[in-house]
Amino acid sequence: MADGKGSASLPLPCVFSPKSHRYLAVCAQDGRLRIWNTDSQTLHQEYVPSAHLSATPTCIHWGPCRTAKEGPQRKRRKSEAVQLEQRADLLAMGTVAGTVLIYSTAKGALHCTLDGGHSGGVNCVHWHPEDTLLYSGSDDTNIVEWDLQTGKARSKWKADGAAVTSLCVSPDGKLLLSAGRVIKMWALDTKELYRKFTGHSTAVTTLRFATAQPSDSSGLYFVSGAAHDRLLSVWQVREDGKDKNSVASFVLTDEPKHVDLVASKSKEQQAVRLAAVCQDGQLHLFEHFLNGPCKKPQSPLCTLQMSDTKDTPTPIPLLAAALAAESRSAMLAYGNYLQPVTERVDLNTADRHVCLTRNVQTTLSLSITSAVSKVKTPVVNAKSKVLIPGLPGHQAPVKATAKRKEGTDNKEKSIAERLGEIDLQSAASAQKGAPCLQTDNFAVLLVQGLESNDSTILNKVFQTRKDTVIKKTVARLPLPSVLPLVEEITKRLQGHPFTASLMVRWLKAVLMQHTSYLSSLPDLVSQLGVLYHMIESRVKMFHKLTKLKGKLYLLVTQVETKTESNKAFDVDHTAKLVYEEESSDEDEASGSEEGLVDEDSDNWEEDEVMEDDKKEPSDHEEDDADGRTDSKANGEEKMEHDNESEEE
Repeated sequence: MADGKGSASLPLPCVFSPKSHRYLAVCAQDGRLRIWNTDSQTLHQEYVPSAHLSATPTCIHWGPCRTAKEGPQRKRRKSEAVQLEQRADLLAMGTVAGTVLIYSTAKGALHCTLDGGHSGGVNCVHWHPEDTLLYSGSDDTNIVEWDLQTGKARSKWKADGAAVTSLCVSPDGKLLLSAGRVIKMWALDTKELYRKFTGHSTAVTTLRFATAQPSDSSGLYFVSGAAHDRLLSVWQVREDGKDKNSVASFVLTDEPKHVDLVASKSKEQQAVRLAAVCQDGQLHLFEHFLNGPCKKPQSPLCTLQMSDTKDTPTPIPLLAAALAAESRSAMLAYGNYLQPVTERVDLNTADRHVCLTRNVQTTLSLSITSAVSKVKTPVVNAKSKVLIPGLPGHQAPVKATAKRKEGTDNKEKSIAERLGEIDLQSAASAQKGAPCLQTDNFAVLLVQGLESNDSTILNKVFQTRKDTVIKKTVARLPLPSVLPLVEEITKRLQGHPFTASLMVRWLKAVLMQHTSYLSSLPDLVSQLGVLYHMIESRVKMFHKLTKLKGKLYLLVTQVETKTESNKAFDVDHTAKLVYEEESSDEDEASGSEEGLVDEDSDNWEEDEVMEDDKKEPSDHEEDDADGRTDSKANGEEKMEHDNESEEE
């Protein structure tokens, strides 16, 4: 878990654009690039690489200002053309996967991808004064010179036995500084080692040339800073080669995370102005004349801090700073990386310590009105300290959550036995009387897996899909293990979608059970920043998909309604069932004679009377025992009918 906490504390890449400082580029932990407009305090562009979760950016660097081509435009005046040339366009980003992404702010899209040069993660990138060349250093101890016109590596050479952590090209484009723990100077024409400087015990993270052009043979200076080091060292490149030690040093309060300087350009102006933002969030300003060795370490000319406007002020960390070339002002970025605040401040070096109060309100800040809340704030002594479980300084012992029933064996099961009981695939085929693992054992195994960072134990525990088991396990988890669990859930949510669907249940249980503990953490925004970015990127397409689903639903409903209406008009006139009554031969014969009646008779009453008369003789003939024939009976019936009609 130490590695995870250490990586979370590393500063994110954050740098201003050159010259005008109009844009601020910030790389988030989930791999997204955000470019903020410092004039309007709004998000100018946002870019999400295709492999942003597996190949997160580790370093960024603005290219030299150039004329950006944005397609056909009207003819510009000379003054407008000069302003267009001052615009920064290309931005280089090194990734963990060993590739370098070139992003264009003019196009708002990826310009090109440089890959195939490194076998390890890229730690540093630096542009040549010409915008077609770029240099990158990696964990594979190599330096690669890229040609952006072809998109391929122009040359490659081994820098040192350790990883290359910092690079810097001289303003004239003839020398290159590279550093791991040893600083080396290379001649770019021949790629040969020119000088070597030793003096840092940790990896060098900052390299900057302090002079634009050497005024004489020994007038070239550069500044270096290392990790876990509270000093910035100044080195002089001398012609006689006696440059083994640094000639000056600047004292800081913490490790430097962002350094900007205005180099001296002539003998009359030898004072170098330097601004260093430390890990503790303070800004230190220095002014020094580069005139040879200086044994005494230089203290900052002015120290700048930021704080809020509350009754009990809390410091606001500074993220980056950029000095103006001509005026005594600086562009500052402070707050948090999710939504930084930029401001141009005039520097007053008359005071040694300056504290600026600002009311920083971001989208992540929660404001609770005192009228709604009825909870009174307790009176706490100023000397007292708040100890929260899981943070440094809390030494409370963690009690075991597992309980044993009376009468059970005191012998504790091994981890292998517990893992075997958690196997869910074999649980379906297991016998009913087989012993099952209790929820307490899940909590104990989860704590052991988080402390030892054992993927086997964590995979077995996270395979469960029962909500009751997940809730009980999270509820019985000790508080120091809540933050490591959240970090592990965040890491697994960025993987396969099937794994992410399982991790959502665990995240829901953690938020329901331990929200009060998480809200008591002082650096909650930085702890949950990656999770917030990831959820925002996943839910970004939800509204568009919802609109698309509604439109498709309307179309499908209309089609179904139309087909149903067409079916209603197509009525089937064929009989589904036909019933025929059985009859004798005599009835069939009489029925055949009945069909001979004239259908065109005008007097329908006479037809009815005739039909009634036909029925009476037929009944009489059936009862007659003399054996008259059917034909004779029919003849008599006709005679009788004729007589009746005449009488009428």
